[in-house]
Amino acid sequence: MSLPSLKNQRIAIIGGSSGIGYGVAECALAEGAQVVIASSNPANVDAAIARLGQGASGGGVNVSDEASVAAFFDRLGALDHLVFTAGDWGPHLFAGPIAQMNFGSAGEALKVRFWGALMAIKHARKRISPNGSITLTDGVLVHRPRKGAPLTTAFGGAIEHLARGLAVDLAPIRVNAVCPGLVLTERLSRSPDLVRQQTEHQLIPRGAEPAEMAQAYLYLMRGTYTTGQVLIVDGGLTLT
Repeated sequence: MSLPSLKNQRIAIIGGSSGIGYGVAECALAEGAQVVIASSNPANVDAAIARLGQGASGGGVNVSDEASVAAFFDRLGALDHLVFTAGDWGPHLFAGPIAQMNFGSAGEALKVRFWGALMAIKHARKRISPNGSITLTDGVLVHRPRKGAPLTTAFGGAIEHLARGLAVDLAPIRVNAVCPGLVLTERLSRSPDLVRQQTEHQLIPRGAEPAEMAQAYLYLMRGTYTTGQVLIVDGGLTLT
């Protein structure tokens, strides 16, 4: 059996114009893949495509709107892999204890990362190769709960269970999830004190570069015998 490779494979990355998604796109291109990136801001997508260069394409998509998602995948055609890194869970997930929770807005946190991911999968699944894969994204607070953020733990856990359920439902397409620790995205790279505070007790006492985190996604795309799994990449945070 030849070594698994992403060369000449086609990868759609929802959330690929920045952060982890952009890192996945950059690293996949370096392996000879073709990448199609998408986000809610077409201008950001165009700028990212220009930086990524040959082999990259993409467009805007609103993953809160099923018609937009359906139209995006109708234009896209055949795929080998879908990666979903989109979403901003924002400050409402860190709104304090249950007694202070605003249930009117709490559900908004699921619109992109959970329901948006599920909509993307619904419309992408028939275009993904039987040997292909889907990779979702949650976060390390699922396994390391923090006071004042119970919804982050709960909603991230829902994504992990969704990956397991879909691995059964969509087989032989493989479905997995990456659970990142702190990643030095554009926003966090401007807050070195916050990064240092949150990582100083980790076994690897720093944040991850997006390209480092991207390696987990590349493995799950290449890993033809891996499905229904959650890959925790956290610098050892969950061991401290």
